[in-house]
Amino acid sequence: MSAPHVVVTGATGFVGSAVLRRLAAQAPQAVVCAVSRTPPATAHGVRWVDADLAAAESLRGVCDGADVLLSLASYIGPDAERCAAVNSVGTEALVAEARRAGVGRIVQLSTCAVYGPGPHRGQDVGELTPAPVSPASRSRLAGEEPVLEAGGLVLRAGLVLGTGDRWVVPALVDAFRRVPAGWGGGEGLASFVDVDDLARLIVAFALGGSGGGSGSGDAAGASGVLHAHHPEPVRNRDLMTALAGHRVLPQRPAGDWPWPTCLDALAGTPGWVSERQFTLLARDHWYRADEAWRLAGIAPGPGPLARLGRAAQWYRERGGLVPG
Repeated sequence: MSAPHVVVTGATGFVGSAVLRRLAAQAPQAVVCAVSRTPPATAHGVRWVDADLAAAESLRGVCDGADVLLSLASYIGPDAERCAAVNSVGTEALVAEARRAGVGRIVQLSTCAVYGPGPHRGQDVGELTPAPVSPASRSRLAGEEPVLEAGGLVLRAGLVLGTGDRWVVPALVDAFRRVPAGWGGGEGLASFVDVDDLARLIVAFALGGSGGGSGSGDAAGASGVLHAHHPEPVRNRDLMTALAGHRVLPQRPAGDWPWPTCLDALAGTPGWVSERQFTLLARDHWYRADEAWRLAGIAPGPGPLARLGRAAQWYRERGGLVPG
């Protein structure tokens, strides 16, 4: 495609904003339609459309003339009705609109949270059965179905870091305030990705590997489900040490607490991170992701810890605030 027409939903969000930046840098000739409930006053070289996945009638026509749909919008809060309206019903309506408009390529961002509480240690997509436990993850899993039925690509990402992250590192800060120690030895491994690296991967699949890929992959033909994060998991101890080095945490963990002691401390100190969220952050939840980078034909980069410095100021200012 010499001048692809790309529709991006969730365009003002954490990942969506990074994808818009990547599209502008990598494919300046592309026609980009950015969809959001709250479009900015300034266009920034894209066409903004005011639409809401929870209001199916607002989606009419958003995919007209498009070659690619990047479905990046989601609601990950506690409201179960809104989760279903946006992530499941809304995504189904969006995909139906894309199919009506004849869109040839659909890429959706999902989450490894669909696998449930774990522990998970290095499994690939075909080696796990989803078992979501929250309204957000259940509805996002349901939202994958229409994409897959349309022959699209679902990217299940691990934990996403970077400027704009309101959930992952703020949760670590809140948890460390309540459990100021190494968590079970800090040995837990989890899958992370820097938001700009995730954007590189999404754009590579959107453009079929053109413009920045090595040409060794098969991005244009990729479909089904892939994991979308850095292939190397991050050890909790290393992440916490790195955050302390960037002055996001007040100090390095002084010593290790056994896991039951950690859970008791978390439960005994007020805060917003739940035991389920704490377990996701501190214990083994990592997944193989080599295949996505191979198919995209691009290198995953040095990893999320090497990218932390770019977001350090954001994290220092945000602290452990409740996501909002």
